[in-house]
Amino acid sequence: MKLKIAVLPGDGIGPEIMEQGVAVMNAVASKFGHEVEYKQALCGAHAIDEVGDPFPEETFQICKEADAVLFASVGDPKFDNDPTAKVRPEQGLLAMRKKLGLFANIRPVQTFKCLIHKSPLRAELVENADFICIRELTGGMYFGEKYQDNDKAYDTNYYTRPEIERILKVGFEYAMKRNKHLTVVDKANVLASSRLWRQIAQEMAPNYPEVNTDYMYVDNAAMRMIQEPTFFDVMVTENTFGDILTDEGSVISGSMGLLPSASTGESTPVFEPIHGSWPQAKGLNIANPLAQILSVAMLFEYFDLKAEGALIREAVDASLDANVRTPEIQVEGAGKFGTKEVGAWIVDYISKK
Repeated sequence: MKLKIAVLPGDGIGPEIMEQGVAVMNAVASKFGHEVEYKQALCGAHAIDEVGDPFPEETFQICKEADAVLFASVGDPKFDNDPTAKVRPEQGLLAMRKKLGLFANIRPVQTFKCLIHKSPLRAELVENADFICIRELTGGMYFGEKYQDNDKAYDTNYYTRPEIERILKVGFEYAMKRNKHLTVVDKANVLASSRLWRQIAQEMAPNYPEVNTDYMYVDNAAMRMIQEPTFFDVMVTENTFGDILTDEGSVISGSMGLLPSASTGESTPVFEPIHGSWPQAKGLNIANPLAQILSVAMLFEYFDLKAEGALIREAVDASLDANVRTPEIQVEGAGKFGTKEVGAWIVDYISKK
C-alpha cells in the first residue's frame, strides 16, 4: 500500500516523539512492503512564530491532500501565561479539527499489566480496564457563540440533530465491534442541549438491539470511572464533557505517555498521543514516545492493516516487559532509557520479527 502522511511535530516534545513515531512507521512499512511518503508541516506555537498562524493554509492543504495526519502536540508557556494573547497554539488544533471535519475523537483507555502499580487507583479497580471514550469534537461550547467583557461572559453550548446523530452512530458502531455496551453521557437533568442528546440517543437505540445502551449524567460518569472503570465499554459524549472525561480516563493507565487517539470524520483522519507538549522536557530525551508510537498502530489499523498495528502493539508490550522505559514509568533499579533509546529498541524489535 502507498500512504501519503502529513507529519505535524508541533511544539515542545513533539518533534522528539514524532521522530520515533516516524521511525517505527518506516520499520513496519519496510517489513510489510508498504511505501510511505511524508510531508512535514507547521502547526502550533512554532507556526505562530514562523508565519503568525497556528494552522496555516499551507498546512491545511498538506493535511487535506494526505491519506492521514500524524500529529504530536501543540502548546507553549509564553502563550499560556499571557491571557491577552489573541492567537494561541491551541487555536490551530481547533482549526484543524473544524477544517478537516474531524467530529469524532476516539480515545482508548487501557491498562498494561506490568504498569498497574503506576496507576493512582488500586490495582483491583483498574486491572482489566479497557474502554473507549468517543468525544464529539466540532460542536458545543468550544465552537458556539462567545462573548466577554469586563463584567460578563458566555459560551453557547450549541448542537444540531445531524451533529448528534453522526457521533452517536460512531458510538453505536464501536459498541457493536466490542462488547455491545454503550454509555451515553450527558447532563439531561439540567441542560437543554443534553436533553436533545438523550432524546436522539433513545430514538436511535432500537436500531441497535444487540447493544445494551445506558445513560449517565456526566458527574456520575466521572465518579464511576474512578470507582469502577471496568464498568465501561464504549462511552460517547459531547465536546466539553468529553474533553474532561478523556483526560480523567487517561491517567487510569498510570501515565499520559501511554495512550494514543484518533480523530475521524469528513476528511483526512488525524492520529496523535493524548498528552500535551510538555515544554519543560523539550530536548532532555526523557519524553515517553509510546503514545506517539501507538498512534502509528491506530493509523495502520484505520486502513485495515491489522497485522501491522498488532506488531507495533506487540513491540510496545515487549519493551515494557523488558523494562525499556522512559523515567516516569521505569521501575527502581532498572536501566536508564530515553526517548531515542526506547524508540530505537522498538524499531529493532520490529526489524527482527
